[in-house]
Amino acid sequence: MLRRLHAEQPESFAFTAANQQWAEAQITKYPEGRQASAVIPLLWRAQEQEGWLSRPAIESVADMLGMAYIRVLEVASFYFMFQLQPVGSVAHIQVCGTTSCMICGAEDLIAVCKEKIAAKPHELSDDGKLSWEEVECLGSCTNAPMAQIGKDYYEDLTTESFGKILDDLVSGKVPTPGPQNGRYAAEPLKGLTSLTEYDSGRTQYNASVQLASELGDTVKRIDGTEVPILTPWLGKDGKAAATKAAPKPPKAPASAKPAVKQAAEAKAAKEEQPETLSVARDGKPDDLKMLKGVGPKLEETLNELGFFHFDQIAAWTSEHVAWVDTRLKFKGRIERDGWIEQAAKLAAGEETEFAKRAKEDGTYED
Repeated sequence: MLRRLHAEQPESFAFTAANQQWAEAQITKYPEGRQASAVIPLLWRAQEQEGWLSRPAIESVADMLGMAYIRVLEVASFYFMFQLQPVGSVAHIQVCGTTSCMICGAEDLIAVCKEKIAAKPHELSDDGKLSWEEVECLGSCTNAPMAQIGKDYYEDLTTESFGKILDDLVSGKVPTPGPQNGRYAAEPLKGLTSLTEYDSGRTQYNASVQLASELGDTVKRIDGTEVPILTPWLGKDGKAAATKAAPKPPKAPASAKPAVKQAAEAKAAKEEQPETLSVARDGKPDDLKMLKGVGPKLEETLNELGFFHFDQIAAWTSEHVAWVDTRLKFKGRIERDGWIEQAAKLAAGEETEFAKRAKEDGTYED
């Protein structure tokens, strides 16, 4: 499977106030200069909030941790736990297709997904409520075939029971996870053959299913409103625990910029700012999309920064590049695509190979 960003992306991403506070507390777990270690939990929280990881979400996490965007994209595209395309608004179905489940009927479950959700994996159902994919072993071989929906396992499935679960999800009902054939957990199909004395004192469901059922919404994603999970650095009240090993989480309001980003902006403020204009000369800006790597959105950003003409970009020094670089989403693009060299030729009335090609086919990059 190709792991790349989805073709359609939202304009922006921002953590909710509760999730922002949680994310900043996560960063305090790690020593100064090691904030990148928090990348996986922050990406996971972003996915829990939105359902999937968009480019703005990946870039937002990178900004919080002071990481290059490509480094965070590498993490997000490497781990299959991260969804790089929109998923169902109600649930994303993950059907196990490895040996035990395949032998016991996983292919029949996939057929149900194709019939009730979409013909292909990672496509949304017509109502946008469900999506599905086949995954590798989820470790519940004794209860095959099975599927993971949200954080819970639905085991001992048949096409009928699986179809009913999907119908219930679409109609707003909350199906009970765990074995769907009356089995308690992973005991023999015909019942316990040992430790039978423990059978009478157990809860209605096994511990995992019992907790999920008590939650009342087994497919609900974390949104930051839950009772704080106990951690080495936070107590039950969400405040720093009284221990030397537990650094205090930031107390800045949620709208405040992370310390890493503040430091980067402070550094940028000391760097030399290039010449900027409030408007284009004579009201006639150059077509900056003639520069390789500049598309409509990036051209708009450059105009907002005060750059309208090729000769402005051609005059940039290394200090100027550093100043502009901190204000662009994809850092390093200026030197990578050779903007200054291209701009110098275009300002002199010459034509670059890219500009010629862009004029011919009307395509730009972004």
